[in-house]
Amino acid sequence: MPPTLNHYTRLERCLSGEDVDRIPIALWRHFPVDDQHPEHLAKAIIHFQSTYDFDFIKVTPASSYCLRDWGVIDQWKGDPEGTRAYIHHPIVHPEDWLKLTPLNPHQGVLGDMLITLRILKHHFAGQVPILQTIFSPLAQAKNLAGEERLILHLRTAPDALHAGLQRITESTLAFIETLKDLGIDGIFYAIQHARYDTLSSSEFSEFGRAYDLKILEAARGFWLNVGHIHGEHIMFPQVCDYPVQILNWHDRQTTPSLREALTKVSAAVCGGLSQWTTMALGSPEDVQREAQQAIQETQGRRFILGTGCVLPIITPHGNIHAACQATILV
Repeated sequence: MPPTLNHYTRLERCLSGEDVDRIPIALWRHFPVDDQHPEHLAKAIIHFQSTYDFDFIKVTPASSYCLRDWGVIDQWKGDPEGTRAYIHHPIVHPEDWLKLTPLNPHQGVLGDMLITLRILKHHFAGQVPILQTIFSPLAQAKNLAGEERLILHLRTAPDALHAGLQRITESTLAFIETLKDLGIDGIFYAIQHARYDTLSSSEFSEFGRAYDLKILEAARGFWLNVGHIHGEHIMFPQVCDYPVQILNWHDRQTTPSLREALTKVSAAVCGGLSQWTTMALGSPEDVQREAQQAIQETQGRRFILGTGCVLPIITPHGNIHAACQATILV
């Protein structure tokens, strides 16, 4: 067993399949209300990380942070996952996609996001990797138009949607360049439409994957990028070759299993814990049991203990603590 490692070395060893002193762990959550102010969001994240000492910080702003300057309006209505409800979508007609203009990453809500990240960088001063959440262009388009209207435009006005996706991509790429200048460690790339119950494989390839690869190519300079495949019935074959260091999905709810995924990808995998059944509503003993199953399934190699998505904000402290304790190798 190697001596106690710092977060960076532990993750580096994990990614390369080497021995680690304990299983890496990363859990993340929304911070509703606090996420509307850059300093308050930073303080909430600092408190959460200081309490549990996870191996990387996944910064989780409201999903509207990259869209509000295009006219999105959302509202906190008490969702137990901490997400905000969209109450106004600026995209109604296909021609509205053509009205999007690239955002300045240093201004508005994107500029506020940079303030949060600077505070985190200063506070943790290289002690723990920091990852910024980036939503795929198609996921951003969903929140600009609403899911039903997005699918309608995708199938009836594809040229207009492509124009919108291109402009969203341009803004996202500009923001990623500012993240590079800031010196964070990676991005958490959220993919929401690689699902057979939402799109066909060809539709996702054209409207999702094509733009994802542009974003991830720009992010290659980071050393710790996570690809998150959201939802059930996922198109794992369409995403498993994405150039990321870690893949994360709802492995307790949808195929593939952690074991199967490790045979298909060179990346590490992150998961093993059910965010609702176990973490939010189970007991510490349930958490320990599920964590040990995941460690055995992966043999503790190229594996980071986590959930398939955000922790519900109602998750008990004792369950989070139990997950941290389960990573200690004996």
